[in-house]
Amino acid sequence: WSQQPQKRISLPLVLVTLISAFGSSVQYGYNAFVIFYPAKYIQNFYNETYRFRNVISIDHSLLKFQWGLTVAFFPFGGFCGTLLAGPLVDSIGRKATLLVNNLLAIIAAALVIATKPRHAHELLICSRFFVGVCAGIAFSVVPLYLAEIAPQNLRGALCTVADLSITFGSLLAEVIGFCEVLGTEEGWPVLLSLTGIPALLQLLFLPFFPESPRFLLIQKKEEEEARQALKTLRCSDDVEEEMEQLQQEELADRKEKDMDVMKILYYPGLRWHVVSIAVLMAGQQLSGINAVRKPSGALPNPIGRNLKELASICIIENSGRRILLISGFGICIIAGLFLSMSLQLQVSHFPKALFLFFIRSVVETCCLLHPDPVPSVLVAEYFLQTCRSTAFVVAGSIHWICKFLIIIELEAYSFLFFWPFNIATILYIAKMIPETKGRSFLEIRSVLSRHLARGS
Repeated sequence: WSQQPQKRISLPLVLVTLISAFGSSVQYGYNAFVIFYPAKYIQNFYNETYRFRNVISIDHSLLKFQWGLTVAFFPFGGFCGTLLAGPLVDSIGRKATLLVNNLLAIIAAALVIATKPRHAHELLICSRFFVGVCAGIAFSVVPLYLAEIAPQNLRGALCTVADLSITFGSLLAEVIGFCEVLGTEEGWPVLLSLTGIPALLQLLFLPFFPESPRFLLIQKKEEEEARQALKTLRCSDDVEEEMEQLQQEELADRKEKDMDVMKILYYPGLRWHVVSIAVLMAGQQLSGINAVRKPSGALPNPIGRNLKELASICIIENSGRRILLISGFGICIIAGLFLSMSLQLQVSHFPKALFLFFIRSVVETCCLLHPDPVPSVLVAEYFLQTCRSTAFVVAGSIHWICKFLIIIELEAYSFLFFWPFNIATILYIAKMIPETKGRSFLEIRSVLSRHLARGS
């Protein structure tokens, strides 16, 4: 383990973490769920637009198809954004990618505002694609940027802030999406266009903070700029020990330069690293945590998820990554069992009010203990500098593909379908995933290689 002194969190580090995470990742949580609150008013607008163009009302099947496109274009855009994230962060930098990404959110907001005056539902569908691309880029770039600017003893906690901002976005969507606020026939364009506000705020404030020191030194070969970035982030002139560590990473990183997706998939030295992040990302989505919210007929419980993220920030640097992963997937197994039983009871004679109360309680407990933020942290820690962005492309692609697989209607006992995925993920974690808390990237690479070789 590294003997590097434990770094305290500084004000610039706090500010850049909040600005980058809540300015970008919040787009994911907000736009993933905000579309469902004014759904009936948006569908009425589609009908009015069709009548304005064709005199007659829209056919039900066509309306269903247009609404399906509106919903589906967000995850499709997320997948495209993930593919774009890797090349962007390696060519223009981590911070610059976040700044460019804000332009997509602003374009999407402008398209929504123009939708009603132009009587063009196509603009709304296009805006959903743009905010999806924005969310896909943010999902990969924010934890990547935070992992590279954080001191090693705070890396997990700062990366968890990215996931916290996603859940904060879903909470924000629920609070202002009610019909009493902006989820109305007149207010839904404003509701969907609010995504431009955090983008504007990030464009205003993020330029005052430094680029990733690792990107500057290892990929751009700008040693003095990297040193100044570290001094700004640490609020200290004593950064030579950390600079030496970055230079050691640069030497170790030379074997893995110019790694695209195909090379990283077939490179023998990284084969089990890729398998590990694939298992964790797929397990995260196929654990049942997203489908578990469907029986109650409600949208996800963002308050419970925000409490979970806040708890994870404290736990991840104290108890470590493994305990969050194993306990979280274990809770999903138990929740799936009880949900299957309760669904069957509802079908028979169980009181509906008591059933809904029980479902909500299980959802809140499952959200509180689910290991959502940990896989992204491990993706950042498992790979060295020049192939880390490619690893996030692979991980993000798996994330968005698995989201499509769980969009299904579940009957009683259908939650048992997720059991094999949870059990397999727990067994893999127990055998193949070592603890990375408090270790440098080079130490993690060494420990991980030995652990995976022994486990495989």
